[in-house]
Amino acid sequence: MSARFQELDWRPTGMGAISLRRRRDPSSGADVYEVKLDDDFLMSSLFTEGEVALARLGLAAAPEGGGLDVVVGGLGLGCTAEAALRDQRVRSLLVVEALGEVIEWHERQLIPAGALLLGDSRCRLVHGDFFALATDERGFDPQTPRRRFHAILLDIDHSPRHVLRPGNAALYEPEGLRRLAGNLHPGGVFALWSDDPPDERFTAALHEVFQEAEAHTVTFDNPVQGGTSANTVYVARTPA
Repeated sequence: MSARFQELDWRPTGMGAISLRRRRDPSSGADVYEVKLDDDFLMSSLFTEGEVALARLGLAAAPEGGGLDVVVGGLGLGCTAEAALRDQRVRSLLVVEALGEVIEWHERQLIPAGALLLGDSRCRLVHGDFFALATDERGFDPQTPRRRFHAILLDIDHSPRHVLRPGNAALYEPEGLRRLAGNLHPGGVFALWSDDPPDERFTAALHEVFQEAEAHTVTFDNPVQGGTSANTVYVARTPA
């Protein structure tokens, strides 16, 4: 293959064929990493502002003082997890990923963030279905059932209305959010990345469950299409 484009891995999975690609950006000369599920682009290292903002905004709302125990839903290229580890208050980080193939990419260091995540003693990768674990009474950590966390940062679906699997949709309704909130300490934070503009219906669902909820618009330059693009980061907090 040309050095300007490489398919680093391709695997059939229960969700479809997932692939990791690396290409050379002609304008900057930098390597760009992309993940596709069948023909659907899931993520690109060209656009990481929203994923980084998810960690920044979510942890900014987390309880003051002491170490923070954090869950990240979705490993992907590792942008949200890497940003969370930059916060020195983070004591432990559990990253839940449904596809073992994605975890393997990081273990093989096919993705730049792999070495950092696996080399940080605070971080542990868990192979599991975030949506099933969020509503399971045993919780996210298979080593410590019913463990609670100070923040849950979720970046898996495109948005609450544009989900990768039909079964994921229930989490974004009040009952699903209520069960997810049961994994948080008092004053704990749930933050969600979305590729869609702020959704009033979803914000209303957050207000039914959490004491506080806000939708933040994150804008960034789009070198592919020109101009700017935007993501949404929802931040909700339980009563202290």
